[in-house]
Amino acid sequence: MTMEQATLPGGMQLITDRMGSVETVTLGVWVNVGARNEMAEINGVSHLLEHMAFKGTARRSALDIAVEIENVGGHLNAYTSRESTVYYATVLKENADLALDIVSDILMHSTFAVDELDRERAVVLQEIGQANDTPDDIIFDTFQETAYPDQPLGRAILGTSDIVSRMRCETLKSYMDAQYGGDRMILSAAGNLDHQSLAGLAEKAFAGISPSQAAAPLRGRYTGGDNRKERDLEQAHLVIGFEGVGYNDADYYSLAVLSTALGGGMSSRLFQEVREKRGLVYSIYTFSSAYQDGGLFGLYAGTGAEEVAELVTVVCDELNRVAASPMEDAEIIRSRAQIKAGVLMSLENTSSRAERVARQLQVCGRIIPIEEISQRIDAVSSEDVRRVAERLLSSAPTITALGPVGGLPDYEMVKAWLRSESRGLS
Repeated sequence: MTMEQATLPGGMQLITDRMGSVETVTLGVWVNVGARNEMAEINGVSHLLEHMAFKGTARRSALDIAVEIENVGGHLNAYTSRESTVYYATVLKENADLALDIVSDILMHSTFAVDELDRERAVVLQEIGQANDTPDDIIFDTFQETAYPDQPLGRAILGTSDIVSRMRCETLKSYMDAQYGGDRMILSAAGNLDHQSLAGLAEKAFAGISPSQAAAPLRGRYTGGDNRKERDLEQAHLVIGFEGVGYNDADYYSLAVLSTALGGGMSSRLFQEVREKRGLVYSIYTFSSAYQDGGLFGLYAGTGAEEVAELVTVVCDELNRVAASPMEDAEIIRSRAQIKAGVLMSLENTSSRAERVARQLQVCGRIIPIEEISQRIDAVSSEDVRRVAERLLSSAPTITALGPVGGLPDYEMVKAWLRSESRGLS
């Protein structure tokens, strides 16, 4: 057993995964706070806060932070999702103490200087503008908003230009003070490390941290719907999806197998039928987004204005087909092998291992052994896949499209085609 756990000040959890054969350590703090914790008037604060954490502390300037980590050849980064904000570093094993010192410093002692905020706000506004100019990126924000309208889970992680432009240092500080409690933080480390040594350093580094005083985020309420926008683009970008499942749902692995078999690779049904046989797209794939209390399943495709109607009918046919009859055993076996290979290959990477155990602790409250994951994947049957496909289609679809979408069938027509025996083109 390479993993060890401990409880740090303020309820913070420490989990270490020792890998004695490597020369590096990935170490980071997974904060159980993201875009879905935000009120509408401060949408984007989690992401802006993540940016500002690197802009200076009581004893390090922004340049000091960058120079210190790169002096030892290390890598320091962060990201924001809808349910988490993560700050992490990868360094050589002998520099693990430095990585912990820097990560804890930016979380415990950031100064949020006004001039730094002005500069970084401009950077984030550029990031928002870039996303808005990238149709195969912004289409997913539109999909999320349409699936979960008028609620935190449906809002963009980056926020809007208008809201970010008005964000002030006091907003960042009060949000961090309220949300970043020790009980919402997991210090996760993987690599060539010593648990006891790291635990001792972490107790000092995070001394004084308190439990969170903020309320839990609102539960997501999936609605579904239709959102299409004409834009002068070469391609029509399309996402069709349904209510999915959460991390702890009994159908979590069944949906993973379905997603892989339907649109997870070059041998998948959608890739073969839509791209290889019909030449309707360059890119088509499925995805499953799980949250602590629900999830989304969808497929993305980019196609021409003349092909969009046929594309939709073919997609509806394939969705209906997987819900109507079990897949061949060969498809299920191949999909299970792809998923297991991805899980096992990730074990060779320190950052993936640190991420895996931190997220499992956040959403499941325990570390799930690899053997259990493999068993649960292998237990998925063709009937399980058919049943979960039927479950998906029982929810109202979410359809979002951007570009030359005039030929896209209307929402009610697509809704009728799903689970129907008559769909026009086939």
